[in-house]
Amino acid sequence: MITVHHLNNSRSQRILWLLEELAIPYDIKRYQRDATTNLAPPELTAVHPLGKSPVITDGNTVVIESGAIIEYVVTKHGKGRLVPDKNSPNWVKYLQWMHYAEGSAMLPLMLGLYAGRLGAAAEPLKPRIESETVRHLGYMESALQNSEYFAGPDFTACDIQLCFVEEVARAFGHLAKHPRLASHLERMQKRPAYLRALAKGGPYNLGPPSQTAARS
Repeated sequence: MITVHHLNNSRSQRILWLLEELAIPYDIKRYQRDATTNLAPPELTAVHPLGKSPVITDGNTVVIESGAIIEYVVTKHGKGRLVPDKNSPNWVKYLQWMHYAEGSAMLPLMLGLYAGRLGAAAEPLKPRIESETVRHLGYMESALQNSEYFAGPDFTACDIQLCFVEEVARAFGHLAKHPRLASHLERMQKRPAYLRALAKGGPYNLGPPSQTAARS
């Protein structure tokens, strides 16, 4: 049985979503962020030395990193679902998008978050951060020009991976100029499996605006 070591309001929400999409049984072990620092509690280091979320355990196997967890789950438990056929050109797209989400797209968004906390000290960095944010969101926007999904005509696990990028971008007000990303995010957040994961995962401030407001 897979156990999701679930930190509130974190990337582990999309692992719950993945498991709901695949109808794979799982347990949730909950962890709460520190009310002052917003950091994960030290108890998570008992699962993995980094003490970060997401992390899953599957028997004696411990897996960290969103992309690795998703690939592990779909490969070992997914029975070919939510992944394009490996002989299809869409599999290459899928693989690239799966790693792009955290490897490239999240960096300028996270830098924007940290720069906002630094205030005036970060002013010299802000133009570069903004230009990189626009560049990456524009790239993602263009990928949806002829398709509703990122890796071809079908919903795949990379849409789950990229949805978190869209949620963070929306939280910073970046999606107003990217209607395809906004539409993709809206459709993803209406999926029954997403809503089931949201109900099971607890408060998630990057979720659908109406539900976020209801929990705030």
